[in-house]
Amino acid sequence: MPPAPINIAIIGVGNCASSLVQGLSFYRPESNDHHGLMHWDLGGYRPCDIKVAAAWDIDRRKVGKDVAEAVLAKPNCTQIFCADIRPSGTTVEMGRILDGVAEHMEDYPDERTFLPADAPQATRESVVRRLREAKVDVLLNYLPVGSQQATEFYAECALEAGVAFVNNIPVFIASDPAWADRFRQAGVPIIGDDIKAQLGATIVHRVLTDLFAKRGVKLDRTYQLNTGGNTDFLNMSNRKRLASKKISKTEAVQSVAHSRIEDENIHVGPSDYVAWQNDNKVCFLRMEGQLFGGVPMNLELRLSVEDSPNSAGVAIDMIRCAKLARDRGLGGPIDPAAAYFCKHPPRQMTDDLAHEALEAFIKGDAIMAMAAE
Repeated sequence: MPPAPINIAIIGVGNCASSLVQGLSFYRPESNDHHGLMHWDLGGYRPCDIKVAAAWDIDRRKVGKDVAEAVLAKPNCTQIFCADIRPSGTTVEMGRILDGVAEHMEDYPDERTFLPADAPQATRESVVRRLREAKVDVLLNYLPVGSQQATEFYAECALEAGVAFVNNIPVFIASDPAWADRFRQAGVPIIGDDIKAQLGATIVHRVLTDLFAKRGVKLDRTYQLNTGGNTDFLNMSNRKRLASKKISKTEAVQSVAHSRIEDENIHVGPSDYVAWQNDNKVCFLRMEGQLFGGVPMNLELRLSVEDSPNSAGVAIDMIRCAKLARDRGLGGPIDPAAAYFCKHPPRQMTDDLAHEALEAFIKGDAIMAMAAE
């Protein structure tokens, strides 16, 4: 007998949500194309078992529309890889703005920025009621970087409704001991913080940093410079919204270095907004080190990826891991999933150990999962 659907709710129907929703139609049950997925079957759940049961956004071009239509509305600009998106039957509701829209976003053309709707904003009571009525299993946070107050608002809603929380952005909830303890005490699973793309700048930088350490090469200094043209990069052009993002990306690299790199010798973070790139993200990576005998070497890499699809396959796995945790009555941070899928998890691990812990968790081998940590 097939498993019951995993009902998800989405906060922020932007580019990442667009790629996720497209993916749910692309990987239909009858599809033989499993490429691009880390797991087709994860604990008995397939991508096609995921259903969008609720969604919130603040843009007037999305509020009131079916999710399948809203994910194609401006300012979304990600690649359309599945034009045949099945209607979800779920209407996007007006969310809560708080600090979700930066002031500088008003200075850009309508097709590039957010246009807040005039509809009454969501309240904690209305969000909790909707989560319960829709029988939501997992709530996904896709708010803009820097949305501290808004993220905490929805985290509170997840706790009250008893819904698993997947925090895809670098606002520290799962990795904050106080928040983590609240989810643990409530028996509500949380996976976060800050989603790590399938093959993005951070995972490539981490793997190469780990390779330096394993091969005995001293890493003296490194930078990772990223440019893009989506609303994420436009939002982050306000440097005040970047503090947690820089911490998250930098610590993801530092945690696998042989020894901690001096702060002045490592620079990791979004660098500039280039409108014509749209959802294409370009990473410029440089690493300088010392080989045998102190002989210098350097490595330069340019990585170009479509940013939002690069995270969608990871999100599909995070959703299913959150549902498995909920099925098993687990609460608090799900460390194996967070360590493998997130840049700033409660516990950093090397990617090899995190993968081992994740596979053990999926199989339900709690002892092996703990040992791998």
